[in-house]
Amino acid sequence: MRVRNKPWAKDFIKDHSEYIVDNPEQWKGKWSNRFNKNQPIHVEIGTGKGQFIVEMAREHPEINFLGIEIQETVIAIALKKVVASELPNLQMVHTDGAGIDTFFDEHEIDTIYLNFSDPWPKKRHAKRRLTSPKFLDSYKKVLKKDAPIVFKTDNRGLFEYSIITFNNYGMYFDLLSLDLHNSEYMEDNIETEYEHKFSAKGPIYKVIAYFNKNKED
Repeated sequence: MRVRNKPWAKDFIKDHSEYIVDNPEQWKGKWSNRFNKNQPIHVEIGTGKGQFIVEMAREHPEINFLGIEIQETVIAIALKKVVASELPNLQMVHTDGAGIDTFFDEHEIDTIYLNFSDPWPKKRHAKRRLTSPKFLDSYKKVLKKDAPIVFKTDNRGLFEYSIITFNNYGMYFDLLSLDLHNSEYMEDNIETEYEHKFSAKGPIYKVIAYFNKNKED
């Protein structure tokens, strides 16, 4: 997602530090301290303008949510929604989603969401895809052993690539939809801004995958 720089973004982020972190390494293993309650932590990598994570936090007060976004203007737009919502179970993280094992402890996270990530379609950029083996290595470290990756995209190439990398990594599939918006799984679906705008132009693909089948693995 690319948007024009907003001159107000930097000051807005600075003025609302109670809802946003720009030094994530200092919170490694202590993310629960950012919230009023010690609850499961769900993370969205590439949160965009925030519609998905705000609605998730509103519908699931029993879960703490963290939204990661690198672009300053984009996260400032999302932060406006977060501040307006006044939800105690929602925080933003202004950083790159690469190497999340540097700012999350082992098995600290209960779910990771990857929504409409940049497909990086050129072969030479494959390592930048958020479902590449390098990223899966990081996710496996920070996710609890029975925790899922929830992945949505409208890009067929990225979807096929992700299914292959998940499978090659030995992951287990709990859900695989080739057309989410015309499936039984739509009832609980919360849309991103991008999804709401572009779903009419083609199918939305969704996968829920685990590194382990269950807690006993």
